[in-house]
This record gives sequence, C-alpha cells and structure tokens, in this order.
Amino acid sequence: MLKKYGQLFNSTLFISDTLVIFFSWMAAYYYRFYLDFLPVWEGVPPLEQYLWAFPAISLAFWLNIWICGLYEPLGGKSHLTEYYGIVKVVMLSLFMVAAGSFFYRGASYSRLALGYFGLISGILLILNHALVRALFLKLRKKGLNLTNVLIVGAGELAQTVAEKIDLHPEIGFSVSGYLTSHPEKVGKIFKNFPVVGTIEQVREKIRDLKINKLFIALPLGAHERLEAVLENLGEETVDVKVVPDLLRFMSIHSGVEEFDGLPVVSLTSSPLYGWNLGIKRATDLGFSLLAIPIAFPLMALISVLIRLESKGSVLFRQDRVGLDGKVFSMYKFRSMLMNAEDEAGPVWAKENDDRRTRVGAFLRRTSLDELPQLFNVLKGEMSLVGPRPERSVFVEDFKKSVPRYVLRLKMKAGLTGWAQVNGWRGNTSLEKRIEYDLYYIKNWSWLFDIKIMIMTLWKGFLNKHAY
Repeated sequence: MLKKYGQLFNSTLFISDTLVIFFSWMAAYYYRFYLDFLPVWEGVPPLEQYLWAFPAISLAFWLNIWICGLYEPLGGKSHLTEYYGIVKVVMLSLFMVAAGSFFYRGASYSRLALGYFGLISGILLILNHALVRALFLKLRKKGLNLTNVLIVGAGELAQTVAEKIDLHPEIGFSVSGYLTSHPEKVGKIFKNFPVVGTIEQVREKIRDLKINKLFIALPLGAHERLEAVLENLGEETVDVKVVPDLLRFMSIHSGVEEFDGLPVVSLTSSPLYGWNLGIKRATDLGFSLLAIPIAFPLMALISVLIRLESKGSVLFRQDRVGLDGKVFSMYKFRSMLMNAEDEAGPVWAKENDDRRTRVGAFLRRTSLDELPQLFNVLKGEMSLVGPRPERSVFVEDFKKSVPRYVLRLKMKAGLTGWAQVNGWRGNTSLEKRIEYDLYYIKNWSWLFDIKIMIMTLWKGFLNKHAY
C-alpha cells in the first residue's frame, strides 16, 4: 500500500533528482573549464563528451539510490537519516564513475570536474529532497491531493493503523478519527486522533467528514460488528479496507493470497518458491563455480600456513542447522587447536580466545576461514546470502528461550547476510541478529541479495566481533 499510494511522491523525487544530477554534471563541466581559476592543461574537451557520459553516471546514481534505500519511507526517522543516505549515494556513485573512467579509454575526464560534480550534486540533492517534502507537506495541509480516512474501531488494532498512517505523511492520508462500539469513548483522543462517533453512524460520518477511504480494524471476535458495518454501508462508494486482527500472529512473508477466488491470509511462509527458488539457486551455483577457482590459490596458501603452524587437519567440519531444521556439515579452515572443545565443550568463541592459533586469529578477523563454505553453497546446503547457521546444541536452546528464533529456519543458511553486513555477527546481541534476519526473510528479493553481496565487499569481511 505504501508503494501504491506513495507513487506520486517517489515519481516527483525521481524526476527532480534526475534533473538535479544532470544540472550538477553540466555545472561541474562549465565551472571546471570556464570559471575555475586552476589552469586547464590539455584544452577544453567538447561538451558532447560529457553529455554522452551522463547515462552511465545516472545509472550509477540510481543503482546506489536503490542500494541505500533512499526512496524508502522514513517511518518517523529524522530527515538527517535521509541526508546521510544522500551523502552515501554521492560517494558510492563517484567511486563507481571514477573506477569506470579509469578502465574506459575512449575519452578522459577531469578528476577536478568529478570532484566538483560530487560537491554540487550532494548539496543540490539534499536541497531537492527537503523542498519536495516541504512542497508535499504544504499541499497536504491545504487539503490538496489528500485522502480522508476513517477508522472503524478504537481498540489497539485501530490505534496501530492510525499510528502507521501518521508515520507516512508522504502518501497523503489524513485520519479524520475513529468509530467505536462503545458510546462512552466518543470524544476521547487515541494516538492524537479523536473518536468521532459510533459504528452505527458510519454512513453519516462518511458523508459529513467527506471520507474517501474506510479502514475496518475490529478485534478478532467482532464478526457480527464487521458484518453490520458492511451492511450499513449501503450504496456508499467509499474505498473499504479490512485490517484483520492477526498482527500478533503474523511474522515473516505474511500477506493475503488468493486460492481459486478465496482470500487466504498467510501468517508464516518462505518467500522462496517457484521462480524465486530457481533464481536464488542459479545465483548461488553460478557464483560458487566462478569464485572457487579464483579463490583456490588463496585457499591453498592458507592450507599451507595452517599446517606449518600446527599439526592436524586443515579443514574443520561442524554440524550446523539449515533450512527447515535440517543438519549439514559446514566447512571452515581450522582456526583453533585440535580438539579445542574436548574440555570446554561447545561454547561461543570469545575475544582473545586462547584456543586460537596465530593464523587462525587472522583468518577469523578477516573471515577468510569461511572460504571453504563456497563448497557448501555449491552443494546446495547453504546459500550465498541468508541467516548464519548455528550449531544444533545452540539452536535447541534458542528455540526455547528466544521468541521467533525458529522462523530463521524458513530460509537457507548463508555465507553472508543482512545481519552480518550491519555488524551483528559473532558475540553480539542475538535479538538484534534475529531482527535483521527476519527482516531479510520478510523482504527477500533477488535484488536484495545483490545489494547484500555488494555491501559485503566493504562491510562484511572485517568485523571487530569476529573472534
């Protein structure tokens, strides 16, 4: 719904940002070659050369805008979050453009012009986003392009609906209030919105308040009241939305499906089915087949270093729990002394763990000990991206003590993941790791996997919690 009703706002940003990027590129060209006090040693390049480069530059910007989630709703966050995202987009785009110009020998581009472009585009994009948001907010306050919303219900679910709508002013919904089945609540304020009448007055309030959209958010056991509301609507043309009282039961990849015309509410399911399953497996297979030969010389060197430092096997195999609770043997380079758990038993690795070898400490810090997991990916036991697999003994404890932990097993375990690239790995908050893992599973897409793999290049290998 956010995507549907936020299209006008995002379309305005898309068009205006494109114009800003183009203007910044042209402004950087003219400033560098016509206004800059620094000399131009090789003459002024033709304008056409810089115009032809714009499609590649805009592509770099739009790729990084998507990677950084710049157009995602703020959801109550500070505008500084958006401006910080713009700075990240500009820096990443400049890096990509600079790298591309280094390999492209058809023409040369001024590094100073590129620097000016980054500065100008960063400032103007921040100003543009601030102006567009201010413009839409002003239009909403004047009642232009505004959708008046009435919520049937005044309980916890209805208040949650109002709160969610209030967090997203960009979609243009204006909550007029609640309708209740308890007359004594009329006139009271919940979540900054008033109870304007009773459920029996639904038709009257739709007309008086000029309601465009009606959200029915009644408790799970209120079937009779729901039926009465729908019958009482009569011939009203208002857009009706029913919010089922299933929030406390809904978790990953929940939603409404259709089975031969029958609406079915899905509470928990894996996003991997049909084409999605094939696309993810093809990506895993292709990348592992490409990466293993490339990484083989490095893996051979690591094997030699491990054997030179300590006796014993080079590889370490350990049972881990993967998709649907199935146990598999995960491969790693051995980073500890042989039989390190004979006395202590299965425990978490800790900082300055005296069971590690010197080579092992380096491998863990750089995540190079995980390279053999490419073979797990090749075999289909793991995926490139997904929740980190845990040991069976820990999983059984977590199932009992950590709410929703078992939902992580709805996705194949990964070599990297959304939690890892955000710093939640090793001996960190288990609750936070689960939160990020469930967000990944709920919002999975092939492009999300690509985003995480790109982020892994600069955020996934080195980590202060990798002991």
